[in-house]
Amino acid sequence: SSAPYSATDNPTNASKNDKSNNPSSLSSTGVNLIAPNTSIGQHFLKNPAVVTAIVAKAGLKPNDVVLEVGPGTGNMTVPLLKAVRNVVAIEYDTRMVREVLKRVEGTPEEHKLRVIQGDVMKTQLPFFDVCVANIPYQISSALVFKLLSHRPMFRCAVIMFQEEFALRLSARPGESLYCRLSVNCQLLAKVDQLMKVGKNNFRPPPKVESRVVRI
Repeated sequence: SSAPYSATDNPTNASKNDKSNNPSSLSSTGVNLIAPNTSIGQHFLKNPAVVTAIVAKAGLKPNDVVLEVGPGTGNMTVPLLKAVRNVVAIEYDTRMVREVLKRVEGTPEEHKLRVIQGDVMKTQLPFFDVCVANIPYQISSALVFKLLSHRPMFRCAVIMFQEEFALRLSARPGESLYCRLSVNCQLLAKVDQLMKVGKNNFRPPPKVESRVVRI
């Protein structure tokens, strides 16, 4: 699609990113006091260095359309918008939809963002070149297979997962973590372990360590 996306598919409406409340600021290092809803897996990514590294490892191109799952209030959305043509963000939490839209309001990036309010597992995915996401870990397996069955195929997905799940994706035969998930994922894609992300990079800290994987 060559036309820019704008606004949201539901302006009144699963996220883990922590960002600024300032509607006129595109800073990706802002502080936001909005409370995460841990019942739906929200653990806000608060370290801007981790955000920068994730975006850099996605290998983005200026004409790319990026799918972001769980944008929160825009901590990762902002640098993505600066790097690509369009970002389509799918967000379950109506509070976060308002925050991410407010984050880019009045900026050149405003018309490059489309927000879809809803459950990503029940949403028909749009066309995209790259997926970049910091997801609620309870949807990890279902989301991986939803992405791998999406057509047309995308170039890659760079996603934060619980560490054990991430390691299962790339486990080899004979290793303790090798399982049906490993087999199925590796049949359809190449999996690279990109980096480990400690608990203290999130607010509140999750009970598990995390890893970023490229599929």
